[in-house]
Amino acid sequence: MLQRRTTNGPFRPDPVSREHQHLLMRVAQAAPSHFNSQPWRFVLIEDPATIAHVAGISGQSMTELIEAGAFFERYRRYFRFSEAEMEARRDGIHIDHLPGPLRPFTRQVFSDAGLKLMRQLGVPKKLGEDNRKLVAGSPLLLAALLDRTEYRPGELSGFYSVFGLGAAVENIWNAVGALGMGIQFISTPMEIPRQWQRVRARLHVPEDLELMAVYRLGYLPGGERRPTIDWNSRHRKHLGQFVSREVCGVAEEESPAVSSQMSAKSPRR
Repeated sequence: MLQRRTTNGPFRPDPVSREHQHLLMRVAQAAPSHFNSQPWRFVLIEDPATIAHVAGISGQSMTELIEAGAFFERYRRYFRFSEAEMEARRDGIHIDHLPGPLRPFTRQVFSDAGLKLMRQLGVPKKLGEDNRKLVAGSPLLLAALLDRTEYRPGELSGFYSVFGLGAAVENIWNAVGALGMGIQFISTPMEIPRQWQRVRARLHVPEDLELMAVYRLGYLPGGERRPTIDWNSRHRKHLGQFVSREVCGVAEEESPAVSSQMSAKSPRR
């Protein structure tokens, strides 16, 4: 679990074996759920036409989000621009990989002036195409859904359902590494409601199910090529930054041995 990571790069084109697909569904099924309600539903997607369709939506969404500046405005508070800043905060993402023309302007990239420069350089379209290719080159997509009879937002059942699905997906995330696989959240269509509706329509999601997330999976290649704009997020907070002892506000003291082990095994992303 300490070696868990997210795959930002491409997968091998090899199909994911049916055995591995079903094993991942079994580990998801092993997750805890309220009263053993098992509110999760999954769709395994291998059809190239469907994958290409979702990839197109994902790429278009990325281009639109970057072009409008909505992505950076929404998530700016998570961006870190140096190792020192990352070490001090120990959260967020370190933007350490940018296209050559943008590197001298790293800190300004996500400002209004930086966004104008990115538009002039065609970065939004480039990022959108990179995103499309990543999804299109994935041999397997996984849609995660919730049963609406259990998932009722605003009620405790809504929380229990999301909590259960989160546990199921985390089981999958922790299992893929042992199979030589990787996984990544396809998040950009969710940022734009009309694009998310297109994904929902393509998957023929019925009214009694809520589409919650889509992931791309595949076997990992020998070497990893980083996307045009990429980051690492290997840092994790010290225990005293998020754990209290007995009551809130009394910071837990870190065990030196565990702290050293965490630093050695922290995930890159």
